Amino acid sequence: MFAADAPVAARSKAAAQAARVRQRQLTKPPGSLGMLEDLAVRFAGWQGCVTPVLERVAVRVFAADHGVCAHGISAFPQAVTCQMIANFCAGGAAISVLSRAQGFDFAVWNMGTIEPVPAMPGLIDRQVAAGSADICRGPAMTAAQLRACLQAGWEAVPPQAQLFIGGEMGIGNTTAAAALMAALYDLDGAAVAGAGTGLDAAGVAHKTAVIDTALARHRGGERDSLSQLRCLGGLEIAALVGAFLGAAQRGVPVLVDGFIGGVALACAARVNPGVLDWTLFAHCSAERAHRDLLRRLDVRPLLDLDMRLGEGSGAALAVPILRQALALHSGMATFAAAGVSDKQGSKKGDKK
Repeated sequence: MFAADAPVAARSKAAAQAARVRQRQLTKPPGSLGMLEDLAVRFAGWQGCVTPVLERVAVRVFAADHGVCAHGISAFPQAVTCQMIANFCAGGAAISVLSRAQGFDFAVWNMGTIEPVPAMPGLIDRQVAAGSADICRGPAMTAAQLRACLQAGWEAVPPQAQLFIGGEMGIGNTTAAAALMAALYDLDGAAVAGAGTGLDAAGVAHKTAVIDTALARHRGGERDSLSQLRCLGGLEIAALVGAFLGAAQRGVPVLVDGFIGGVALACAARVNPGVLDWTLFAHCSAERAHRDLLRRLDVRPLLDLDMRLGEGSGAALAVPILRQALALHSGMATFAAAGVSDKQGSKKGDKK
C-alpha cells in the first residue's frame, strides 16, 4: 500500500566501497572513464554486489488527458492521447521501438482519458477520471483521485526490476508540469512555459498567461508538494510521483526521462528526499525549463540531444550507456591479472 513517507531502501555502502576499490585496480588511469565509473559504483550500492548487472528494465508509460486543454495550449487535439495509447500498444511509438529493441518489460497505464480506450494487449486500464479538471478553474484532482493515482504508480513498479523508467503521454501535460514546477519553486509562467508539442512564440505567450492564471487561482492554498500536485498536476504526473516513491522504497533505481518526469521527481523528492539516492537523470530536454530544473536539483544528465518527445524515450536511449558502464566495470582486467604495471611501476597486487 502506498505511503508517501515510508523510508527508501538502504544502499549497500560495503558493496559501493568494494566497487570503488575495483575501479582503482582496473587497467586504466584512475578516473579516466569519468561518469561511467561513478555509475558502476552506484549500481553496486543499489544491488549490493561488487560487479552489478543490468538485465531487467521495466518501462511504464502513464497516460491521461488534461482539462487545461480547454484554453488551447497545445498544438494537438486531445484525441491524440487515446490514439497514442493504441500506438504504444501496437508497437509503433518511439518508446515501444526502443523497449522492444532492448528487451524491456513494457506496459502502458491509462490513468484517465476523455475518450474510452478499448482493451488491448499491453494496456492496464486504471481510469481515475475522464482527464484532470481545468487548473484555471479549480484543482486538477480531488484528494481521492490523487490517492488513486499515487497508489497506481506505486503498484506499477515491478519489485524484481533492476531499473525503472517512467514515461508519460497526455496532450497538455507540459502545461501542467510547468505550472507544478512554478509552484514548487515559486516561479511565474514566463520562467517555465515552453513550446511543448510545437507551439510558436504566440502560442508560448498564451501558454504563459494560462499558467499564470492557474497559479493565481491556487495562490494562498496549501504549500506542501502533494497539495500542489493535486491542484496543478495531472493524473499521469501523479502516477509518476507514486512510481518514483515506490521504486525508491522497494530499492529499484529510477532513470528519469525529460521535463515532465523531472518535475514529477522534484515533487517526489519534496515528499521524501531519499528518492534522489535512487535516481539517475537520462537527458536534458529541449523543453525550455528543463535545464533550470536540473540545475535546481543539482544533478547532471547522461545525454543532451535536444530531444523533447517524452514517453520515456530519452531514458530508453541512455540505458546502453548504463549497461556498458557495468560491462567495463566487471569485464576489464585488473593490473595484477593483466600483468600491467601501474603508474608507480609495479603490478597492483604484487608483494614487495
